[in-house]
Amino acid sequence: MIDDATRREVHARLRRAETEHQVKVLLAVESGSRAWGFASPNSDYDARFIYVNPPDWYLSVGLEEKRDVIEYPIVDEMDINGWDLRKALRLFWRSNPGFVEWVQSPIVYEKNSSFHRRALALLPTVYSVERGMYHYRSMAKTNFRGYLQADQVPLKKYFYVLRPLLSVRWLERYQRPAPIEFQRLLETIDKEPGLRSAINDLIGLKQATPELGLSPQIAPIQAFIERELDRLELVEPPKQEPRPEVEPLLSELFRAVLRETWA
Repeated sequence: MIDDATRREVHARLRRAETEHQVKVLLAVESGSRAWGFASPNSDYDARFIYVNPPDWYLSVGLEEKRDVIEYPIVDEMDINGWDLRKALRLFWRSNPGFVEWVQSPIVYEKNSSFHRRALALLPTVYSVERGMYHYRSMAKTNFRGYLQADQVPLKKYFYVLRPLLSVRWLERYQRPAPIEFQRLLETIDKEPGLRSAINDLIGLKQATPELGLSPQIAPIQAFIERELDRLELVEPPKQEPRPEVEPLLSELFRAVLRETWA
């Protein structure tokens, strides 16, 4: 999946980030198409990391004005950026899909504390199925309307509609966060062999082709997308009341990681 040379380069860039910004990396993962399982031969590497600043950094009246992300330009097809721990946990509190997908990534570059294990343990308690369904439904609608209504469509955009639609199906069926791997999401299509076959053919094409261009619509996939979008217009995500116990759990995780990392 990720060759040794790439892993060494990611590790080297993470060490430079730690030195330049005086932070410590807690977790580094691959995001995007390589983690989803349908990368093209020339897909970028999307390394994402969560880091922690020294304790005194957080003890500031100007905390909210401080920069809480580390971003680097893409160099040699490698895109690396990260979030501060406090920012990451605040996003976790709101069931941010980026955070949820990072901690579930099947490709982990580094785990340097108990953060990853603790965050995964809290995921069933913190995650809101309601917010997840609204997010993925909106993502699917936006990409469908923007790219897939012409006679000739950019084939790779099918994945940017299928993945959120299947994530909604997963949330409906299992009432827990959808996995990041596309093949696991395909489990929700269990009675439509023609559709599965068309999607598998498209995956194979994307994995073998440096850049998918425009092509006529793929009828089985197009029909499925249109049916699902129509169906979801009538679906009301299950209401979930705010849970006051979540903030103390995340705050304790924050304090525990600070103690552990900077002891």
